[in-house]
Amino acid sequence: MNCVAHQSPGLWRHPQDRSSNYNTLDYWVDLARLLETGGFDGLFIADVLGTYDVFAGNDEAALRQGAQIPVNDPLLLVSAMAYATEHLGFGITTGTGFEHPYPFARRLSTLDHLTKGRLGWNVVTGYLPSAARNMGADDQLEHDTRYDQADEYLTVLYKLWEGSWERDAVRRDRVTGVFADPDKVHHIGHRGEHFTVPGIHLSEPSPQGSPVIYQAGASPRGRRFAAENAEAIFVAAPTKKLLRQTVSQIRDELVRAGRDPYDARIYTLLTIITDATGEAARAKADEYRRYASEEGSLVFMSGWMGIDLDAYDIDEPIGNVHSNAIQSAVAAFSQTSETGEPWRVRDIAAWGGIGGMGPVLIGSGDEVAQQLQDWVADTDVDGFNVAYAVTPGSFADIIEHVIPALERRGAYDRTYTPGTLRHKLFGRGDLLPDNHRGADFRPGRPGSTIDDSVRGSRARLTGVR
Repeated sequence: MNCVAHQSPGLWRHPQDRSSNYNTLDYWVDLARLLETGGFDGLFIADVLGTYDVFAGNDEAALRQGAQIPVNDPLLLVSAMAYATEHLGFGITTGTGFEHPYPFARRLSTLDHLTKGRLGWNVVTGYLPSAARNMGADDQLEHDTRYDQADEYLTVLYKLWEGSWERDAVRRDRVTGVFADPDKVHHIGHRGEHFTVPGIHLSEPSPQGSPVIYQAGASPRGRRFAAENAEAIFVAAPTKKLLRQTVSQIRDELVRAGRDPYDARIYTLLTIITDATGEAARAKADEYRRYASEEGSLVFMSGWMGIDLDAYDIDEPIGNVHSNAIQSAVAAFSQTSETGEPWRVRDIAAWGGIGGMGPVLIGSGDEVAQQLQDWVADTDVDGFNVAYAVTPGSFADIIEHVIPALERRGAYDRTYTPGTLRHKLFGRGDLLPDNHRGADFRPGRPGSTIDDSVRGSRARLTGVR
């Protein structure tokens, strides 16, 4: 995240942590280059628009801990990192609630051009009340209503990215002087409940058209939204049991959406602490825990769960509560732990000190490699969204110790497939597959329509649904 404390509050104080350099290009370019040496699929950058002020009813603790505040825009980092790398993908988070889709479509198309098709977009609907207040509302829309709005937001974007310009609309004909064929550029004529976008997309077709769609919703409504749109799905679960349930539910939802259960990659959040030996790794973990901030952890957990944990006794169990924030976070900690005991506030604070809502794997390279393989085998998850304790040290340790162990087991290949991010992930070309919802908006698809009457005498029906 383009901030100091992302998932491990307090660790920014560690002498080997460089996250306080988040506002320099050198920090990000160095990190991107490092990840590419390890064969990472991509660098995923989270984001929030607002402050964590659920804990104690204000943002003072968040400011004190640097808990995702200050936070800078993630999109502006991509061009420099892409120029410094050849294969690394970039997953960028922005919300659907506070920016109009028309200019946003151009921004992402621009980045897809500049990265040569290595861009992904993590679709979030927002969860912090402070973001809504600073955009003129009293609070976020209700949880499921936010997804209803996001459905239309994606509809507008698919019309722009997939349906406005046909792939061969740009001719660049120096003899005739025609740069783009007007007959192959369509006004989308969108008039919906939330947005009215009558015109054409401002950008010519980028390498992927629609960037790779990431999504992190694990609530029932979020799973349905993900199944209809996402190509990569981020989840977070503190135990294998909970993760296995979540992955199974997502696979079933993909089938209900008319897709293959493995049409989307599912990545689970975790943090790895490793070293040359298990003993050294465990000593490193003990050292990191001394820097972890209990207050910072409760700031994050309060924001994610939509519950002021400061109002609870430190030993009070967390029962079933209603939340307008991240419902999967509430569900994860409302159930019993793997020991059979209910989660208490104290347990949540300790758990979130390193790695947020995900587990922390500790051990030598071989020990962690075995744990990763076990998580895949036991939960059917596809891969991992790796958070850090310290940066870039956590990633450097993984590249030095864990990846060679995985390679020896035949479980990892750091060689990149040429092409776009979508092709690297799935090996089936640069564009959205035909069974994806977004592909229905391409010109010529059965049942698709677009009103081009704004062109006067050239009024016709063609294009997108």
